[in-house]
Amino acid sequence: MTPHPALILFATAVLVGLSRGRVRAGLLLAGTIAALVAAVTLPHGVHWGYAVGDYQLQLLRVDPLSHFFGLIFTLIMAVGALYALHATRAGEHGATLVYAGGALGVVYAGDWVSAFVWWELMSIASLVVVWSGDTDRARAAGFRYLFVHVAGGSLFFAGLAVHLSGGGPLEFGPFGETHGWAYGLILLAVAVNAAIPPFHAWLADAYPEASITGTVFLSAFTTKTAVYVLIRVFPNSDLLLWAGVLMALYGVVYAVLENDIRRLLGYHIISQVGYMVAGVGLGTPLALAGAAAHAFCHILYKALLLMGAGAVMTATGRRKLTELGGVGRQMPVVVALYFVGAFSISGVPLFNGFISKSMIITAAGDEGHGIAELLLTLASVGTFLHTGLKLPYFTFFGPSRGLRPTPVPANMIAAMVVASICCIGLGLAPGWLYARLATTVDYHPYTLDHVAGSLQLLGGTALGFWWLLGTLKGEATESLDTDWFYRKPVPEVMAWLVRAAAATGRLAHAAARWVVQTAAGYAANPLIGVGRLVTGASDGALSPYDENRYRFPIGVTVLWVVLAVGLLSLLIG
Repeated sequence: MTPHPALILFATAVLVGLSRGRVRAGLLLAGTIAALVAAVTLPHGVHWGYAVGDYQLQLLRVDPLSHFFGLIFTLIMAVGALYALHATRAGEHGATLVYAGGALGVVYAGDWVSAFVWWELMSIASLVVVWSGDTDRARAAGFRYLFVHVAGGSLFFAGLAVHLSGGGPLEFGPFGETHGWAYGLILLAVAVNAAIPPFHAWLADAYPEASITGTVFLSAFTTKTAVYVLIRVFPNSDLLLWAGVLMALYGVVYAVLENDIRRLLGYHIISQVGYMVAGVGLGTPLALAGAAAHAFCHILYKALLLMGAGAVMTATGRRKLTELGGVGRQMPVVVALYFVGAFSISGVPLFNGFISKSMIITAAGDEGHGIAELLLTLASVGTFLHTGLKLPYFTFFGPSRGLRPTPVPANMIAAMVVASICCIGLGLAPGWLYARLATTVDYHPYTLDHVAGSLQLLGGTALGFWWLLGTLKGEATESLDTDWFYRKPVPEVMAWLVRAAAATGRLAHAAARWVVQTAAGYAANPLIGVGRLVTGASDGALSPYDENRYRFPIGVTVLWVVLAVGLLSLLIG
């Protein structure tokens, strides 16, 4: 039977949980590489199909799109496992393996039911990854993450129920011309996981609170699985086009305000996913290919950027721009590798972001969406300004804080090297990536106009950064976002519900006590009610109850029983 890459990861999770030390590290790395090999060698077609009643479930359907996403998901899982090799907590390793397996399950699902089950498994496992940060902030952020994703999962389930009950096809694919309740509910659910504003704040809230290694995995799977679903199910939507443009700008603006390096990078996840969502909304072959290609490249360079931030946190114990600075000389390798990711996300020629992001911007221009093309270009300027210049300057080269970084584990550096090679390799040989896209496109990024225009834009941004250097430094503030609308009201509502439940409990207790006391009084004196009716007295008693006066003799009871038995025997006879 053709091996399912997700099951390889699940088996690895079990083995990792049962092992220790170097054996655990070896199994972790071997299992993720085995899943990568399985994804690379999967033949196209439906391999795991099962009939359940009238439904045909497809757990392993491989086509060009699922093969493409399966390749990058297993690749980043292997690179991330290398980065996390020094971590000692088996629970976190197991959660990340199950999380990645859930994402792969969605990618390879050929029917809606299977896709939903894998989707929910992914959400549960990712919650454990957030909680693995093992701090009070991580636990609180995890509960908020749970609140948002339970709502998203409920929307998905409701939409799926409407779709199937209305006779919709079970096959996991586009809705066609039908845009009813099912379409809207499932699109809302996917929008939550894609972090489309205003459903986005969970990402910048939860991801920075996970462990240093866990954040790398979180950046790769949830939002990109949502992008995969958007490409497969919801292409060609003006709503998604402008939602994506809003995302690209929104994330950049909030990155301006951020002081926490991982929150800053989290907002840039939102911004970069915005390009992908906009590409899906455009719906042309070039735009859809660009959305998939940019997801592939983004997973690599965003992981590299978060690995760099994690290396800084490991070495210094700090994560705020106002607490960092002047550590570049002690961490030259980390600086160099971080800049590979920074140049990649900024779209510098010869790096992978240059060959993917431009596909979407070009597609917008080709379709006559000049405003969208302009706004996406402006968002790319903001990306270079803050991820490519602000963050590294104030982290590595700004005013010294007297920090003495400790050595970074060798496996973390090795993982950053692998990710860097991938980013540069794709930038130098984009044909390899384009040949594996689900849609064949004739696109050439290295034209004179494109290269010259990009360099001019980047150069102008760099000059602006040096000019505004004094105003771009981090500020020790907290940014308010749309999560305020559930951070503040939800605790108040929950507190009110607790108080209401407590009051109801006290009322029920008093009522039950009155019933028991009343029943006990009637049991002690059955004539108390008759007395109240006759005399109208509050105590109700005609006279003290005398059991010898009011209770029938035992002989009367025996007589009734004998008569009843005799009558029954006559009737039966």
